Amino acid sequence: MGKKPYVVGIAGGTASGKTTMVERLPALLEPLRVYRFNTDMFYRFDNPPKTIAPFTGIEYREMNIPEALKLEELFAAFEKVCEGDTEEEYDVVLIEGLFVLYLPEIRNRLNLKVFIDLLSDERLIRRIRRWMPKGQTMDEIADRYLDSVRYRHDEYVEPTRWYADVVINGVLTDKSMDVLATYIKADSAR
Repeated sequence: MGKKPYVVGIAGGTASGKTTMVERLPALLEPLRVYRFNTDMFYRFDNPPKTIAPFTGIEYREMNIPEALKLEELFAAFEKVCEGDTEEEYDVVLIEGLFVLYLPEIRNRLNLKVFIDLLSDERLIRRIRRWMPKGQTMDEIADRYLDSVRYRHDEYVEPTRWYADVVINGVLTDKSMDVLATYIKADSAR
């Protein structure tokens, strides 16, 4: 078993910039070796929970609750990485996802907790831009967001901002990324 890495959790609403941040940070953290851990890999795509929208009564595949994840597999994989029990040795682990600050099994292992804050209208626009090229119509994306996603955000994601050590604007400016990277480098060296 190798050295335990410094673990950074990155949470925020749908399309807030979590993945973008995790894609940009490794270059800013050089020469540190960075492991990127995306909780989306653990979704139960084969048999997700269902939900009935409170106002329209439409049934949706529910991907915005913790039970949509294969939690035991997620926790086991995360524990392995946190313990440095990987083929390569990493200095920093960046774990991102909707529920990173919600789940105590993850939250309690974090050295730094980051919440990306972005207004709901901008997150909706980003969702539209993400899903339309994949074949969904704007109406389908908007209906799902308004019927289900925004309620789950208010229930599970938004309250976790209070656990965050740092709240960052989802615009992710070069300056905000540089400040975050500088802090991670300094704190992980202690």
